[in-house]
Amino acid sequence: MDLLSPSPFWPIQNGLIASYPALQENVTCDVAVIGAGISGALVAWHLAKTGCSVVVLDRRDVAQGSTSGSTSLLQYEIDEPLHQLMKRYGWEDASHAYHRCREAIDGVERLARRLRIDCDFERKTSLLLARNRSHLPRLRAEFDARVKAGFKVEWWNRTRLAAESTLPHPAAILSRDGAQLDVYRLTHGLLADAHRKGVRIHDRTTVTTCHRRSRSVELRTDTGARVRVRHLVVATGYETEAFLPVRKLTSLHSTFALVSEPVGTFQGWPSSRSLLWETSDPYTYLRTTGDDRIIIGGYDEPFSDPAARDRLLNAKAAALLRRFRQLLPRIPIKLAYAWAGTFATTSDGLPLIGLHPDLPHTWFALGYGGNGITYSLIAAELIRDQILGRPNPDGRILGFARVERDRCR
Repeated sequence: MDLLSPSPFWPIQNGLIASYPALQENVTCDVAVIGAGISGALVAWHLAKTGCSVVVLDRRDVAQGSTSGSTSLLQYEIDEPLHQLMKRYGWEDASHAYHRCREAIDGVERLARRLRIDCDFERKTSLLLARNRSHLPRLRAEFDARVKAGFKVEWWNRTRLAAESTLPHPAAILSRDGAQLDVYRLTHGLLADAHRKGVRIHDRTTVTTCHRRSRSVELRTDTGARVRVRHLVVATGYETEAFLPVRKLTSLHSTFALVSEPVGTFQGWPSSRSLLWETSDPYTYLRTTGDDRIIIGGYDEPFSDPAARDRLLNAKAAALLRRFRQLLPRIPIKLAYAWAGTFATTSDGLPLIGLHPDLPHTWFALGYGGNGITYSLIAAELIRDQILGRPNPDGRILGFARVERDRCR
């Protein structure tokens, strides 16, 4: 699948940080990870830390799939609002999912600082903005649910928003637990450290066949190599449907983003350049960067055809710029790069993580939706624990068992 249009920002800004050789020989080890984006990097790093022997395979250069097109916001808010998620799964499971995403932000920060990865990690507040007055009841319901769940949130009414910004929205929820980073550099940093721990990394290596045996999995690659492992982890993101026996667990969409040239003022942007996102469906969202650029994304479309997606890019970029000028008219902005990408969502906004019930020895790290980075960390910890036989409560709500329970309803 062609996941991205040309010109995603992070590879242009950072260049090709590292490359790895294609696999040319047979390998036997504990775990094979297919996918060298942020999910695969986190899984490989966590497993290597426990002493597992690991090989990572990717058909592209590392971090060149969806990871390179990420806008790299870290939020605990799931695409499905908390007050809606609790109606579907109950209060305990819904609040657990939200709190795990908040904890994952802390986990990403600890990992980046521990490994001294220069990825521009920065803590941010986050403002969820009611698109118009008709959205106020659902925004209030969400605020009440988050207060009940113990999150640090504030209600900003129209008066507060007008005092703090040029934003025209009628109200917003301010959250204290957001962050932003450069996920492309984080991924490269994790892979470099995993490599130092003994992980074998091979990009430009495509897995062509997969055979499962009673106690192992054997992969064949386009380079002619054979890989025998006890466990297989599929971390191929939005290209995973080919590995799953049951299709249509997700819906594919096209999304659009742009980054500006550096700007000289942020007049009218509230709360020390807070993350901004709206309650529209699909929603638009905004963030800044360490070198004073602005990233805007959104205006998704419910299809995945790469050619049709890319034909819309210029019109979508112009629409995103118009929306920005409506929200923050005192900030002069000039387009630097725009790109489009394909992403997948589940019906409940939650990921699919863990051992597949119909595929022996095969785990999936599928962080779908707008929480891909936080879901990737949760996936790494959950898969590590399941492979090592450790208890982890995340599997019940974030794994494939949830899909089976939904089918039985």
